Amino acid sequence: MKKLINKKPNTPKLKGITLRWVKRNLGVIGIFFICFFVMSSFLVKNYYYSSVESILNSGASSAAASYFSANLDAGSTLEQSASEYIDSFAYKEKTTTWIIDNDGNILISSSGFAIEEQEMPDYNDAVSSSDGTAKYIGSLDSSERVMAVCRVIQNSDGDTVGAIRVMSSLELIDSQIYTVVFLIFIALLVVFALIVFSNLFFIRSIIFPMQEIEGITKKISQGDYSARIEKKYNDEIGDLCDSINTMAEEIASADKMKNDFISTISHELRTPLTSIKGWGETLTIGTEDSVDELTRKGLEVIVKEAGRLEGFVEELLDFSRMQSGRMNLKLVQTDIFAELDETVFTFRERAMREGIEVKYSIPEAPAVASADANRLKQVFMNILDNALKYSRAPAKIFVKAEFTKLNDGDYAKISIADQGCGISKEDLPHVKEKFYKANVSVRGSGIGLAVTNEIVNLHGGKLEIDSEEEKGTLVTIFLPIENALTENQLQNIAETQADAEIDRGMEMKG
Repeated sequence: MKKLINKKPNTPKLKGITLRWVKRNLGVIGIFFICFFVMSSFLVKNYYYSSVESILNSGASSAAASYFSANLDAGSTLEQSASEYIDSFAYKEKTTTWIIDNDGNILISSSGFAIEEQEMPDYNDAVSSSDGTAKYIGSLDSSERVMAVCRVIQNSDGDTVGAIRVMSSLELIDSQIYTVVFLIFIALLVVFALIVFSNLFFIRSIIFPMQEIEGITKKISQGDYSARIEKKYNDEIGDLCDSINTMAEEIASADKMKNDFISTISHELRTPLTSIKGWGETLTIGTEDSVDELTRKGLEVIVKEAGRLEGFVEELLDFSRMQSGRMNLKLVQTDIFAELDETVFTFRERAMREGIEVKYSIPEAPAVASADANRLKQVFMNILDNALKYSRAPAKIFVKAEFTKLNDGDYAKISIADQGCGISKEDLPHVKEKFYKANVSVRGSGIGLAVTNEIVNLHGGKLEIDSEEEKGTLVTIFLPIENALTENQLQNIAETQADAEIDRGMEMKG
């Protein structure tokens, strides 16, 4: 049955496309909004303040100064002219007007109250300026924030006789500015939120399908060719889903053809190889005196190579079963250590012929488990065979079996270490992959360790590999057992089987 991946992630993670979008799009939009907010705040303030300044300038205009100058020439006093001018000023309700004499004293105020001496920076600036005017924004002695415009009054001779100072409170103006600026901020915040929401919706329509596609491609890369992506969009994403589904179907078809071919060719090769090996062994019986030395050696080579090819064919068959899910175990009550003992006994003679010594330590207590005895022997033999292939005489192979406890129960632990060339750090993570060979100069198909790992997994165990170049390799197998032992029993067994040389051989550095 095809697997349809339709579970949506909760939220797109801040990585990849989403992170770039946050950094670039939102960053640019955020900077633009900040600049717009600052500029609009400045413009609003400038607009309000300019309006106030315009009103104040109309009260302290050059015409007003001319009015006072003409009245002075006509014999009127500055104070008399001030009362008439204040009464006629159009904005007298919105402003406060002060008439100041030449000594800086406030002669009259439009408020009608006597004004005590005040600091008037704009008056001093107006007196010393070339055009006789000045503006001031600040606070009065009463802490009220105001804007003031001051213009000096001169007589017909050009002498300064006083000044007009028109002021307006900024308290209400500033309050209005703050309100407008706040409304602008809220509006920008709402627009920004709408942009983020709409873009997130768009990003989700891309990121989520891409995450689904990533998950499916990982499954396909790991050999699950039945995985499929549900097509939800009739666009480029949908076309990509169709392409990946088509690719998965084609890969599955090609993989099936490959497995069928391997299975067929392996079966076809096994029969003639069995015949060749059988007849070769038959012909070698009693040939010491009946045939010459060259013929006898030739027959031995035929038997040896036929046996090697037969083992290779069996590996291909196991690989085909593993790929198609047909690798089944014949589980019976089995003593794991007994099977290991038989395998090591068989292997020892071969190792001795090649100048390799096997050091062996095993508990006397049985390790009973529901297991396939033949498959376990295949596992042990594959690992021992690899240890032998990558070792050079004189060297040693260390085999140690023991009981151990893991979080989920009792296990038999089998450790096999060699003093061979080792495996590089780059190759070590891949050695259990199909057809991967860390050292191409050594004979082998590259699938033995993959099959071994699959058999261990089918038994509910695990296989670990630790290695260091030029020092050797340590392979550790953990297989679950049924006969649980107490801590005292484990300690007694460990003391009984203690072997210093084997323990040193197991101390491999990865």
